[in-house]
Amino acid sequence: MSSQTGFISHLKWPFWNETQRRLRTGWRLILQLGLFAGLMLLASLVVSPLQKWFFQLSPVLGSAVQAAWLSADSTLNWLLLLFSLWVAARLLDRRPFRAYGFHLNRQWWADLGFGLLLGALLMAGIFLAEYSLGWVRVTGYRQSSFPSFTAGVVFYIFHYVSVGIQEECLSRGYWLRNLAEGFHLPKGGARTALWLAYILSSSIFGLLHLGNPHASLVSTLNLILAGFLLGLPLVLTGELALSIGLHITWNFFQGVVFDLPVSGVGSAVSFLVVDQAGPDLWTGGSFGPEAGLIGLLAMLAGAGLILLWVKATRGKVEFKDELAVYSPPSRKVTDDHPPARL
Repeated sequence: MSSQTGFISHLKWPFWNETQRRLRTGWRLILQLGLFAGLMLLASLVVSPLQKWFFQLSPVLGSAVQAAWLSADSTLNWLLLLFSLWVAARLLDRRPFRAYGFHLNRQWWADLGFGLLLGALLMAGIFLAEYSLGWVRVTGYRQSSFPSFTAGVVFYIFHYVSVGIQEECLSRGYWLRNLAEGFHLPKGGARTALWLAYILSSSIFGLLHLGNPHASLVSTLNLILAGFLLGLPLVLTGELALSIGLHITWNFFQGVVFDLPVSGVGSAVSFLVVDQAGPDLWTGGSFGPEAGLIGLLAMLAGAGLILLWVKATRGKVEFKDELAVYSPPSRKVTDDHPPARL
């Protein structure tokens, strides 16, 4: 009987962590992505016919209603992602959803506000630096390929909120945390595991943008560094608020306010119309500041300001090693009764 039990244990080992009583990290990541992809597919089967019919009526309904539809579609995307994470938290990870960085207390909302302000300030700094050096010239104001400028701005607000929430929840909230727990081996320390997860999740974030227009080796390396910047608040505070806020306004001000390419993608609406010149090494050329040295300097400045914010609000700056430590719940996991040490 014991030999049979041992054989079964060997078969289960690649899939099941007996100590934690859950699937191993790789399988959890794959299943969560599969769940999200499945939800998106089901939603598209319902939404696509409705969207086609809706846009046929758009000349009658007006551009504002069309923008409202597109905004609702962006909102649906991040809601489906959050739902997939909620399911994964319960069934795969065996932890409360808020452990992904959503302890919605007063400090969380303050972090979000600081992140929103920081993204706007960093991008304004990039634009003003390029403008003062003669690398960018303002040629007009309020351009839009939408029938209505206001409707276009509203759409992009919802769009970049969706992008910020989705990319931060996946890259930082879910991947970084699960990878850290997966790397935390019996003979390894939590700090080492957290660093490995930090590096790997940031690298994946950069590589996922390889398919963007005008992407290059330089842009990919810079976006890996951007992944480190966006992951810094999580590894220092355990929360996603600052990362989400920074991501949203960095993109919005880059494209919609200052008419600069956002990771190689131009904006259909912008408050300023600019003509960009200057050396590509500094400006990033057609990919935008994220592929240039000026973007790298902004990231370094952003990292410094994040450290100052964490020091001012937490009293100290140190890695949250507990992100790499999993404690199996002793009772049913709920948001009211989270497992210890999470």
